[in-house]
Amino acid sequence: MNYINAFWVGGLICALVQILLDRTKLMPGRVMVLLVCLGAVLSAIGWFRPMQEYAGAGVSVPLLGFGNVLFEGVKKAVDENGFMGLFMGGFTASAVGISAALIFSYLASLIFKPKMKS
Repeated sequence: MNYINAFWVGGLICALVQILLDRTKLMPGRVMVLLVCLGAVLSAIGWFRPMQEYAGAGVSVPLLGFGNVLFEGVKKAVDENGFMGLFMGGFTASAVGISAALIFSYLASLIFKPKMKS
């Protein structure tokens, strides 16, 4: 049942984002930022954790999960370091994911030889 819940919740999120992209003039970058911010807001009001327990990767894989990681990192760093935690918490919590994305995208560019659009 976990797979089914992850599939339909993740699919619903992606479908809503696709409708948002098709029906508005928002650029994909702005929609991605909106999803990250929405993940942080859902974490702040306490709704992200129950959604994640219900749908697992269906909620945490779309960019909502990245917003949750940033929020949780900042929250933990503020508890440990006070005001300075605002500036370092998000970087500390998301460093592994960002590093992996950079490394794997660089390796993919070496393998597939990207070309500029003409």
